[in-house]
Amino acid sequence: MSNVDVSSDSKQIGKSSFRDLLVSQYFVIIVILLAMGIVMSFLSPVFLTSRNLLNVLLQTSINITVAVGVTMVILTGGIDLGVGSVVALTGVTLGTMLKANVPIPLAFLMAVLVGALTGIINGLLVSKGRVPAFVATLGMMSAARGLSLIITGGQSIYVFPKSFLNFFGIGYLWFIPMPVVIASVVVIVAQYSLSQTRFGRYVYAIGGNSEAARLAGVKVTLMIVITYMIAGITYAVGGTILTARLNSAQPIAGVGYELDAIAAAVIGGTSLSGGVGTIWGTVLGALIMGVLRNGLNLLNISSYIQQVLIGTVIVGAVLIDRMRNKA
Repeated sequence: MSNVDVSSDSKQIGKSSFRDLLVSQYFVIIVILLAMGIVMSFLSPVFLTSRNLLNVLLQTSINITVAVGVTMVILTGGIDLGVGSVVALTGVTLGTMLKANVPIPLAFLMAVLVGALTGIINGLLVSKGRVPAFVATLGMMSAARGLSLIITGGQSIYVFPKSFLNFFGIGYLWFIPMPVVIASVVVIVAQYSLSQTRFGRYVYAIGGNSEAARLAGVKVTLMIVITYMIAGITYAVGGTILTARLNSAQPIAGVGYELDAIAAAVIGGTSLSGGVGTIWGTVLGALIMGVLRNGLNLLNISSYIQQVLIGTVIVGAVLIDRMRNKA
């Protein structure tokens, strides 16, 4: 029984899910995004300028990057509440390395390894320790934030090499900001992995029915650990972009990032029950949130009111997901 190949079955599940989303939810999400853009363009003449649209992409790049990892985790039926804290931890790790004159590639590698390690710990707790993902990642949220404060003594780390800032934060590839370029690479690699590789087929299979996947020969524990590890790497990339954009590594950075990332995934059609969703959908979900925030800023809406509106969008997306599952 353990030698049965689930590749064809899980591949079909992935293709079917993608096709259904393409026909229905993709259309709805794109219509909503376009409608928001039209409304904002009437309310603010600045909205449709090329400079502002690039600014929306720039502001959304970090959320897209980390939301890619969150989407993969949710597809397995899990959740990750430690996103913001890991972003901060990887950022201060990177900042500490750079201030110690460690070469940029090695400093970045260290940040990635820290992110990967947090993911491995989460994956082991969830898969081997049978700790609910909510509890495991909640613990990581607290632990990573505490480590960030210990490493920095509660102080921010400032002033990094210009080459680092240009490559990860303030530079451009032609006219496209580097954070957007980096986020695009993360999205393309992740989407290819989920749609064209055995890893992706197993992720969908585990999210659809982990016990059936195990009986069919999928190494569920290993796959869950790998998925959380990849998510941790995306958080490290997001932390690097944030550090470069701010020219500062802050132990209190990333607060609320987990909510934005989960919201982007759910708005984009990823089911909190697992097994259904795509990276492209998450990108669209992140863009909806980015357009909403940008438009509210252009209209000088109070940040307090923005919090209420964003929270309403998140709850609404979850309710829609629940109703869709019941149907």
